[in-house]
Amino acid sequence: FGADFAYTVDGGDVGELEYCNFNAASAVFTVHGFSVHPGSAKGLMRNAANLAVELHAMLPADERPETTEGTEGFYHLDKLTGSVSEARLEYIVRDHDRQKFEARKTFLRQLADTMNQTYGAGTVELQLKDSYYNMEEKIRPYFHLIEHAREAIRQAGLEPKEPPIRGGTDGARLSWMGLPCPNLGTGGFNFHGPCECITAERMDKSVEILLNILALYAA
Repeated sequence: FGADFAYTVDGGDVGELEYCNFNAASAVFTVHGFSVHPGSAKGLMRNAANLAVELHAMLPADERPETTEGTEGFYHLDKLTGSVSEARLEYIVRDHDRQKFEARKTFLRQLADTMNQTYGAGTVELQLKDSYYNMEEKIRPYFHLIEHAREAIRQAGLEPKEPPIRGGTDGARLSWMGLPCPNLGTGGFNFHGPCECITAERMDKSVEILLNILALYAA
């Protein structure tokens, strides 16, 4: 890429400056059942769909996206498919605190172990994969990025807002690859839903902030 540092423009409203984000992982549970005719199922059938529902119910109901805010982490059931023979639960796992993030993954492993102890080895398989990490520790040594962005935002007539990101950005991945890269607002709202929108006026203001940053570094 040929740079020592950079910015992404992937946030919400202009004036936002983000350098603290979730640690993130994906978790996929595959539940194996055993299908027989329901008329002669007693003592024989193992319904994977029922076991999937049971497994999901073991997760804390107050640690979901719809019940959390700020730096509170969560387990998010993103997709559920299944039949008597096999079911699949796909989750995203998030937490700003790295220790809590690791603890969440350990808890998921324990759930899989519990199901296998109850219903037999191999009933539940778990695949865990880290997606990205909190960029804050990679940005702190290069805090001029934040100080310059704050000044650029003020020069544009706005007051900087520095909320923790309840998600991730390309900048998080780039920061952990060696390119410190905080995130700036786009002027958009209500992302990833039917009410997503952006205005030309806010995009113009975003460009003004970027030009101010260039001028500050050129000075």
